[in-house]
Amino acid sequence: MSLVDNPLRDPKDRRLPRIAGPCSLILFGVTGDLAKKKLVPAIYDLANRGLLPPGFALVGFARHDFGTAKFANMIKQAAKDGARTPWSETVWKQLAAGIRFVPGEFDDDEAWEQLGKTMAELDEQQGTGGNHAFYLSIPPGLFPVVVSQIKKHGLAESSEGWRRVVIEKPFGHDLKSAEELNRIVGEVFPRRSVFRIDHYLGKETVQNILAFRFANGMFEPIWNNHYVDHVQITMAEDIGIGSRAGYYDGIGAARDVIQNHLLQLMALIAMEEPVSFNASSLRIEKQKILANARPPARMDLHTARAQYVGGWAGGEQVLGYKEEQGIPQSSMTETYAAMRIDVLTRRWAGTPFYLRAGKRLGRRVTEVAVVFKRAPHQPFNKNDIEELGQNALVMRIQPDEGVTLRFGAKVPGTTMEIRDVNMDFAYGGAFVESSPEAYERLILDVLLGDPPLFPQHEEVELSWKILDPVIAHWDKQKDIDTYSSGTWGPESADKMLARDGRTWRRP
Repeated sequence: MSLVDNPLRDPKDRRLPRIAGPCSLILFGVTGDLAKKKLVPAIYDLANRGLLPPGFALVGFARHDFGTAKFANMIKQAAKDGARTPWSETVWKQLAAGIRFVPGEFDDDEAWEQLGKTMAELDEQQGTGGNHAFYLSIPPGLFPVVVSQIKKHGLAESSEGWRRVVIEKPFGHDLKSAEELNRIVGEVFPRRSVFRIDHYLGKETVQNILAFRFANGMFEPIWNNHYVDHVQITMAEDIGIGSRAGYYDGIGAARDVIQNHLLQLMALIAMEEPVSFNASSLRIEKQKILANARPPARMDLHTARAQYVGGWAGGEQVLGYKEEQGIPQSSMTETYAAMRIDVLTRRWAGTPFYLRAGKRLGRRVTEVAVVFKRAPHQPFNKNDIEELGQNALVMRIQPDEGVTLRFGAKVPGTTMEIRDVNMDFAYGGAFVESSPEAYERLILDVLLGDPPLFPQHEEVELSWKILDPVIAHWDKQKDIDTYSSGTWGPESADKMLARDGRTWRRP
């Protein structure tokens, strides 16, 4: 792969790739689905793109005593199964030279002592120079014990190099637990060394929101409450919970994706122009939006939650949520959540943001739809515009990445009939460069110490302040709505928008 084809080039010189220096990534939870399906393939692809140095090392920590050779074979298979770049035995041999495995439980002091020895050996044998990142791909309940062990055994500090910690979502269960988690992590690692992963922020299409808004003079003048009627942010999945019952039940759609992914998308859509795209400037503008965002005053009118029941989805009959293995019949966990959020700034006051997320919906899609107000005067007969809707700008995050602009056009013929038409931009058709997978970009940013795409603890806590009142309201309810699998959610969500004289967009 040539430097010109590299999608992760150095922003200071587009001819040069951003290559990490010698370092190791210590992966906790290496036997889990996230590690095998996302992290390991991303590491291989980074190496294959020439973005990891010969001195890179990957250390696995798990209770299973694989031994390094068996562990390396497991990593190799995961890389082969999930890699997006062609397989290269030469690249693999370079990676394999830096692979190590440490067996043990998280409370096993001997295992942690062995990890410390392994890190020292890598400094000597691989030349990692004291540079080590701890990646916590584990359930959030285990974060405190792992971080405490890192501190106890002196692994967070070094006389040379750097130490960093990577934390996967969810960042707490509510505001109180998020504050406690931030306190625990903050006692061990300085702020600049803490990387909270929200993989949505690593997607090219999410970052394109910033480029779209601030590189094009035609949109920013109408990006406000004078012209925008409302904004809809949707994350729909056509699958159920699968094997995630142990994680998902008790968490639900709001905590799982609205608190992080969707509120981050809202902040990017609503934020003011930053003075630059460095981490500090972006964070300041996002925090302003989250600090001024408010949940609905009437929770009963402007929130909705529900569980999917059995039905037809994707041409096959599927189980309902309470029929899934491991889900109790008494569960009140929502698989669909929707709510109205108001951003009380001069730019957005009076323009609501509607957020919705759900499983077993009509199809898999994540999008942001900016719906504009109707023209103040339309000199047409009523029959001429009966099929004309509102102008909308739709940013598709996945799976068909791109942007659609919906506007009215005259239907060919002798009458003045106006109908909605779409103008489409598709990433796949416009660029020959392949988009890096989100975890490629994020892992590389961790190793480089580059934090623009990582939310800091202030953003996390502000997001919980928005969501906590909604969760508290739902916790008081004695029942929960349902919706059929393969549909677009419960009737209560449709009524939520109908009260405001609006309807959900059908993706």
